[in-house]
Formats: sequence, structure tokens, C-alpha cells
Amino acid sequence: MKIKHIRNATLLVEYAGRKILIDPMLAEKGTYPPFPDSPRQDQNNPLVELPTSVDDIMKDVDAVIVTHLHLDHFDDAAKDVLPKDIQLFVQNEADREEVQSAGFHHVEVLTEQTVFEDIELIKTDGQHGRGEILKLAGEVCGIVFKHPEEQTLYVAGDTVWYEAVEKEIENHQPDIIVVNGGDNQFHQGGSLVMGKEDIHSVAKAAPNAKIIVVHMEAVNHWTLSRNELRDFIHQEGISSNIFVPEDGDSYSY
Repeated sequence: MKIKHIRNATLLVEYAGRKILIDPMLAEKGTYPPFPDSPRQDQNNPLVELPTSVDDIMKDVDAVIVTHLHLDHFDDAAKDVLPKDIQLFVQNEADREEVQSAGFHHVEVLTEQTVFEDIELIKTDGQHGRGEILKLAGEVCGIVFKHPEEQTLYVAGDTVWYEAVEKEIENHQPDIIVVNGGDNQFHQGGSLVMGKEDIHSVAKAAPNAKIIVVHMEAVNHWTLSRNELRDFIHQEGISSNIFVPEDGDSYSY
């Protein structure tokens, strides 16, 4: 298994001989306006450039997973560059219809029994915030990857820590967990993705797992920096199991 963090939530996962692109946001720095009612209204999204070329990202990709259709997970640049005949997985029928309307021909809705080239792709629950903000944030999902010759990988997606994430960890006992940190927020409504304490809860629920924290410092409404998170996990004595990559970093397992 090889996991390459591209930027924000965009990942390249090489797993059981296949290369899967997750949540592609591929635009150049500053292409889109800032998310409203949130910090850094003077900065356009994405805040940073891609660490490598789009051609390099797309090379030999076998399939794409889109956990939900927010701009920072599936943007116009991705829609333009992705081959329209690529195998693409989405979370529900509404997302499938929207992606098909963008011209994609092979769009499949993830379930708990999805199989792609002998790889189990298990849709998991997520909660994109807490309370009233969920009406705005909408539905999201994560994915568990399983294969007899690989360790189990859990990509949690845009979710905070809550009972369903704990249940997914209990059920699947993942060896590697990718969580979306950054504690992104609007001015009201609280965390949309995991903050420090959420990530600590994941570590306590999965003490033997390696945890990779992405979705940081790439769009304007982040509130948790990499350095602050690194300081926190060091103080809590959990830095040996939690990794906070820079854009472009890779891990092999």
C-alpha cells in the first residue's frame, strides 16, 4: 500500500495493484472565491498550488472515489481533466446523477459490498459537523479498503468524531486511518471536520493504527494548522502513531 497526500483531501492510493484517486481538487491556486462567512475572506481557494502536475497525478489512475460533491473534493478542474470513461464511485444516487450530468459514463454508488478489481470498497458513515450546520453541510461518506494481501485502510472523509466513526473502527479494525483534520469552520456552527480532540479520540479508539491527517491549510476556512496539531500530539504522547504530511508526502505500508 502506498498513500500519497496531494492537497486538501486529495489522495492517491496504490492498493492491491490498483491506483485510486480520492476527492480530486485539481485547480490552480486561487481559482475559486473563498468559502463565505468564514476566515480568510481575502484569500481565494485553493490557498496553495498542487505539489505536482495534474499529468503526474492522473498517470495510470484506475478509478476515482468522490466522497461528496463539495468544491474542495470534486472541482471543475477535476471534471475537466478526468477521462469521461473512468470508473468513478460516489456516495449516493443524487451524487451519481450529478456526476453523470457532467459527462461521466461509469459512475457507481458505493455500498457496503462494493468490489473493484478484487478490492473491497466499503462505504462508511460520516457526519460533516454537529447540530444545525448539518443542514448546510449535507451528506458525506468514508471508505474502508480491504484485500487479502493488504492491510485494512479506512479513509474517514469529511467527518467529525462521533459514534458511527467509533463503530467503523470497531467493526473493521483498520491498520491505517486517514482523517480529514484542519478543524474547518464557518463563523458559526462549529467544526465541520476533525479538530485536535477528534483526532485524539480516533487515536484512543485505534491505538495500534497509523493515523494520517490531511485536509489541512488548503482552503480558506481552516482553523487548525499543521504545527498546532504536531505540537498537540507531541504533548499528548501520541506522535509516534499520528502523521501530519506536507502536500506531496507519501507513506508505504
